[in-house]
Order: sequence, then C-alpha cells, then structure tokens
Amino acid sequence: MPEQSFQDKTEQATPKRRSEIRREGKVPKSMEIPSAAVLMAGVLAIYIVGGSFVDQIGNVMKSYLSLSYGSDLTQASAVSIFNTALLRFAIIVAPVILTIMLVGVASNVAQFGFVFTFKPLRPKASALNPLNGIKKLGFSSQSMIQLSKSILKVALVGILGYVTVKDLIMNSVKLVDSSPAVIFAFMGHSAFAVTVKISAAFLVLAAIDFFVQKRKFDRDSRMTKQEVKEEHKQEEGDPHIKGRQRREMVKRHRLRMMHAVPKADVVVTNPTHYAVAIKYDSQVMSAPKVVAKGKDLVAQRIKKVAAENNVPIVEDKPLAQLLYRTVEIDEQIPPELFKAVAQILAYIYRMKKIKPGFGRN
Repeated sequence: MPEQSFQDKTEQATPKRRSEIRREGKVPKSMEIPSAAVLMAGVLAIYIVGGSFVDQIGNVMKSYLSLSYGSDLTQASAVSIFNTALLRFAIIVAPVILTIMLVGVASNVAQFGFVFTFKPLRPKASALNPLNGIKKLGFSSQSMIQLSKSILKVALVGILGYVTVKDLIMNSVKLVDSSPAVIFAFMGHSAFAVTVKISAAFLVLAAIDFFVQKRKFDRDSRMTKQEVKEEHKQEEGDPHIKGRQRREMVKRHRLRMMHAVPKADVVVTNPTHYAVAIKYDSQVMSAPKVVAKGKDLVAQRIKKVAAENNVPIVEDKPLAQLLYRTVEIDEQIPPELFKAVAQILAYIYRMKKIKPGFGRN
C-alpha cells in the first residue's frame, strides 16, 4: 500500500495522536536552544565567580608547588597528592559545571516538558539498512536547513568578533603604559563582552529555530481525513457493533417491559396505535406509574399480554397519546394527568369491587 502523501494529510493531529507521538519520544525541539543557553550560562557563571575562581585555583597551585618532599616523595604519596589536588579543583569548578548542567536540562524541559521513554533507543531494522544511510548523504530539505544554520552561525560569530575586536584594538592603545594586571583584566573583560554578544545572538537564532521546528513538527504530525475518521470510530465504537448493542438493549428492555404488563392495573389504548400499562399501589407509591408502553406492533403485543392475564383494557385516545409522549417507563404520572388516570383506576376498582390501591401484585 503506497504511503500517504503530505498533501493528503490536511487535518491537525488529534490529542490522542499527539499523546501517542509524545510517548514515542517525538516532540518539537530545537538543539540550538540548549547549546545557546549552556554557552550563555557558562559565560555568566565564569564571569560571576571568575575572580574567586582564579584566586582559588592559584592558591591550590601555590600550595602544591611550594611543597618540598625531597627523598620522602614516593609513588604512593605522589598519587595521593595528585588525587587531593584533583578533588580540590573539582570542588572549585563544581558550581560552574552544575550550573551548566542544570541550564542544559532546563532548556530542554522548557521546550517540551518532561518526557521519559526508552522507545527512541530501541534498535530499528531500517537503521541497519545501508541504503537508508546512503540516502541521508544526499541533499534534502533538512540537511540544507542544517547547513544554512551552520553557515549563519559561523558568519554571525565572524561579524560580531570582527566588530568587537576592531573596537578593542582601538581601545588597547591606551594600555601601552599599563601594568600586566590591568592588561589581563582588559583582555578578560573584552573576551567576556565578545562571548556575551555571540551568546545573545545564538539565543535569538535558537528562538527562531524553535518556532521553525515547532511548525515542522505540527506539519509532520498531521493526519489524513481517513485517519481522523478511524480514530473517531475507535473512540466512539464501531457503528455496526453499537447498533447491535442498541438492538440487544431494546430487546431486553421490551422483554422486561412485557413481564411488567401482567402486574399492571389497567392498559390505556388509542385503541390501535398506542398502549400504556399503568400500575398503582398506595402502600408503596405516591402516584400511579407507567410500567409499559408501546406503539403500533408493540402496542398490539402489550394488549395481547394484558388480555391473556385479565388486565383491563380501557380506550382513551387523548390520554393514551399524552401518556405515551410525556411519561417514560417507571415514571410516575404527572399532576396534570393524575385526575384522568385516577378516574380510570376508580372505574376499574368499582368494576372489580376491590379497595383502591390494592390492585395486582
């Protein structure tokens, strides 16, 4: 079966399809946002703790370089010194590394929320096909976009670097008679200024790339009209199965209704088209209620069951129609019809010479 073309996918992805895609680990994301955010966070972290950072590293180096072990220095002591120095360096750089890690995670979560799945790691047979790898070597819209982004970033770095360095060169003339400390401070601030500008430009590019990737993801996630219909059918159920279930429910409901006819006190008829069976027991009911009703063939069936069980049948066309249209099965007679129904029941009780409220059980 040929694969659906992109032109056929004209419908927006349903919430169910989006949820399925998300469970597979496919989410709209831009790899430029974490890169730019990590670069900016690293630069700011180093700038904020830069002074103490350099002082602490310098103190560690001084403390170890000033040690004099002589003949007491052995391989074991050298390894111990190295491990201790490495630990101290790790403690010093830990805040910067931790900040970069947190920003990297946060920049991903901010794009698509938290998604945990192993499906993207599962091996795929298509990935082992060398032909698919050869196809990726060719030109495609995605590869051209990536190439364009790379060229744009290189050009952006070059332009910002050139403009910033040009200004710095003009200002560096003032440092001719300055001390080395002032020169190094100037170089540090200049490097920070260049890096911040580049990072800010990368963040702007990353934001644009995110919206591009979001639109591409929405476009790739589209569904055909047939897919939407199939999903709706699965959610709502197959119409054929639902129709069969409805027929079974009607059949059971009708059978239960027919079982209630022999216990009714009276059946009010149209006389041909409608039949409504009514029951009243003053000990348990506040008003008479409809226990069965039907139209045409069902009405004839109700009258037949009533006749077989000696249930009185009274013809009252207006009342039968009103009861059929306004009162559901197992519902009590509404007040506006109670008088008419009470007259029929009183008539039935007089004919049978039984006390009202004690009809069939």
